[in-house]
Amino acid sequence: MSATPPLLEARGLVMRFGGVTAVGGVSMSIGEGELRCLIGPNGAGKSTFFKMLSGQLLPTAGEVLLRGRSIAGLHAASIARLGVGVKTQTPSVFDGLSVLESVRIATNAILPPNLARRRADEALERMQIGHLAKAVVGSLAHGQRQLVELSMVVSQAPDLILLDEPAAGMTGREVERLGDLIIDLVRTCSVIVVEHDMEFIRRIARTVTVFNRGVVLAEGPAAEVMSDARVRDVYLGKEAA
Repeated sequence: MSATPPLLEARGLVMRFGGVTAVGGVSMSIGEGELRCLIGPNGAGKSTFFKMLSGQLLPTAGEVLLRGRSIAGLHAASIARLGVGVKTQTPSVFDGLSVLESVRIATNAILPPNLARRRADEALERMQIGHLAKAVVGSLAHGQRQLVELSMVVSQAPDLILLDEPAAGMTGREVERLGDLIIDLVRTCSVIVVEHDMEFIRRIARTVTVFNRGVVLAEGPAAEVMSDARVRDVYLGKEAA
């Protein structure tokens, strides 16, 4: 009997922009119920890699497989319908609508109307912003808007959630809260996080992949990777990013 394929697998992903290679042949596997953090200095290639996984960029070479099915080249919306939820770095929300209306737009895209309201309510409660259901999104603080978009992603019950710098612009208390929410998400799906905030990474990380110069510098358990001298050197600027 053949082994069950990983939830998500990247095989030899390459991304070139003109003569510049942003990602130079990266492979990675993400299992069911896994929390993976992608870190690295600015320009290391992690965000480009993220965009290839999420359908925002078409790889120059390589494959992206979701449960063994190739998804490289599919439109981001098609990837979402296959069970991949994406939260981008800048909140993509509806400023003129209420929080609940915004989340219901997401649920209505994939669910019958009779289930959409319930799923939206559940997502707001899970993200601990049920009390903001009637608030207009445009009136909310940045951290709250981030949680509205995350609620929109969670409401679709994806098998995999991709988060691009979710802690950016949040206060210390909001970052702590977000970390707890992400850890809770892993009970029901896999999560990939791209992040610069190292304190946040230390709070949530289980397995860490470190990018540098478009390739993987180190990968493994968080404590082991964080103590790697090469990783410390990269973040301390001893090696050009």
